[in-house]
Amino acid sequence: MLDTLDAAAVRRWCATGLAGLRRHEHEINQLNVYPVPDGDTGSNLVLTLAAADQALAVDEAGSVGQALRLMARGALLGARGNSGVIVAQLLRGMADRLESTPAAGAADLVGALSTAAKAGYAAVAEPVEGTILTVASAAARAVADDDPTALATVARTAADAAAEALARTPSQLPVLAAAGVVDAGGRGLVVLLDALVEVVSGDAPQRVTEPTPPPPRPDLTGMREAGSADYAYEVQYLLDADDEAVARLRTRLGVLGDSLVVVGTGEGTWNVHVHVNDVGAAVEAGITAGRPYQISVTRFEEQTVVPDPQARGAVVVASGDGLVELFRGEGAVVVGAGPSTGEVLAAVRATRAGQVVVLPNDPNAQAVAGAAADEAAAEDLRVRVVPTHSPVQALAALAVRDPKRRFDDDVIAMAEAAGACRYAEVCYASRDALTVVGRCRAGDVLALVEGEVHLIGGELTAVCRKLLDQLLGGGGELVSLLVGADAPDGLADTLTAHLARGWPFVEVQLYHGGQPHYPLVVGVE
Repeated sequence: MLDTLDAAAVRRWCATGLAGLRRHEHEINQLNVYPVPDGDTGSNLVLTLAAADQALAVDEAGSVGQALRLMARGALLGARGNSGVIVAQLLRGMADRLESTPAAGAADLVGALSTAAKAGYAAVAEPVEGTILTVASAAARAVADDDPTALATVARTAADAAAEALARTPSQLPVLAAAGVVDAGGRGLVVLLDALVEVVSGDAPQRVTEPTPPPPRPDLTGMREAGSADYAYEVQYLLDADDEAVARLRTRLGVLGDSLVVVGTGEGTWNVHVHVNDVGAAVEAGITAGRPYQISVTRFEEQTVVPDPQARGAVVVASGDGLVELFRGEGAVVVGAGPSTGEVLAAVRATRAGQVVVLPNDPNAQAVAGAAADEAAAEDLRVRVVPTHSPVQALAALAVRDPKRRFDDDVIAMAEAAGACRYAEVCYASRDALTVVGRCRAGDVLALVEGEVHLIGGELTAVCRKLLDQLLGGGGELVSLLVGADAPDGLADTLTAHLARGWPFVEVQLYHGGQPHYPLVVGVE
């Protein structure tokens, strides 16, 4: 049992928390409220803590404050989704409180948990109760109300209070009650606090049956070597992709640079390493091949390219070959869906512009984009986030860009154009659930309008037609159709013919976006 929390204990906490999140990853993913196929809070938290763990492994820390600062910084740059960003902010709050503390005792931990909860609330523009914020606040209040003298007592009291608050989240958020689940982010925080209890007391709280952990995956993060005379940058990332896509990636990167090494685990994960002069092209090649993450860029001369302060750039979050090419054609740097803060920040730098707009195209990516914008400000980059929720809104925003306008005025015009574009998606339900229009079963076709389920059906084309009629019944002059990778043959022709018959005065723009999960994305302006 530990009397104080030192740097070594922080490293063990991070590693133990990461292991716990990996064990519970599927469970937490299943807590996502909407039955759509890309709900992945558990996976986002695993990737966030993995980045924190890597940061602690790379740099030495002599005090608990220094270790927490490294952990928080790594988590922030690796943060994915709202919960990942909030966890990073909670860690930052702890680091701020313990910055000058060599080792934290019971009273120090009480103060750190209080500062962490306040930092979490401060990071969210409109805090909602019944979320991870509520769970963090309950943990902080519970230890503040006691007068514990033992570090293990503080940790256990906080973890128990967090678990009790998590159980109450359905009574605070009707959407959780309707789905019959607790908050996914809050569940992840309980896992992390239980890991802290295990580290300081030696006993792991038994709240749920532990599933058999998956076999360890090879560590692919350690490849490094010195500079290159012909190329200025070393680019490295982990990549989830199939063998055929990686073969094409090797060819593309071989053209861009040298010192190319691509190593796989045999399970679809690869470490990609290359020396290049065009960082953006190397990252986009990975996006085309699959899902890159833990992206790192090193300039061999240890100096950064100074961006043109008057130049303007755009970063767009998107996936699907067609969408990537479409946004690149608009001059944007593209990062894949579900990016980390570090990936968005790397994309901002890759624009080599001093004024950059980020279009997240997903409510879950908006917090990550905001964190990247804050980080970019420290580099004297002006980064603004236009809160797009769909790629069709991003297309509308990019269409009104005008470099002759002041940058802030241009951002406002883009935000107005995005807001004027109604968006909808069609997908297959990933599980049984109760929605606002009734119960759906796994495999049902769902039509979501601006994030809410509006239609449930059994046949994709019929639901798509009905969705278009419903959207255009509210008015509209321009319809954008993004056909996804899983769309059946003939869907695009069927829908354009339907629009021509039923809505002859509406202009139709058809794109083969290739986006995963959603056979059809619709925008109406």
